[in-house]
Amino acid sequence: MIRHRGEGYTWEGVDIHPYKETGNHFKSIHRQTLFPGGYDLPVELRYFEMAADGHSTLERHEHAHLVMIIRGSGKVLVGDTVTEISEHDLVHVPPMTWHQFRATNGTELGFLCVVSTERDRPQRPGEPEIEELKANGTVAEFIRY
Repeated sequence: MIRHRGEGYTWEGVDIHPYKETGNHFKSIHRQTLFPGGYDLPVELRYFEMAADGHSTLERHEHAHLVMIIRGSGKVLVGDTVTEISEHDLVHVPPMTWHQFRATNGTELGFLCVVSTERDRPQRPGEPEIEELKANGTVAEFIRY
């Protein structure tokens, strides 16, 4: 059992890590791994939190994501659709689908993310993919890369 620390969105015995080790394709975001997989559950449960105006990497993977918003609000890109998100919304990101989360409303955005313990590395878009995404004006205005 992992107990909430009683301060913000942190848990006893769970370290806070940078979102990714290097790069400038994300902003003001960190992660905590709450369940690394095990027993008969081949999934990892992670908590991500970004500061106001923060964003995750624009990327896709061969694996799916299931994301539950538990703090704040913002927007998410899934495929070619940008959607407002807020507490208790559930976001499904299918495999090989471009996605990005942003804290766009002047507040933090925190979410739980469930992924398979067996997963591939993220794929970032190249110029052809960026141009294709930018053909949709709403997506062009939203994405950060």
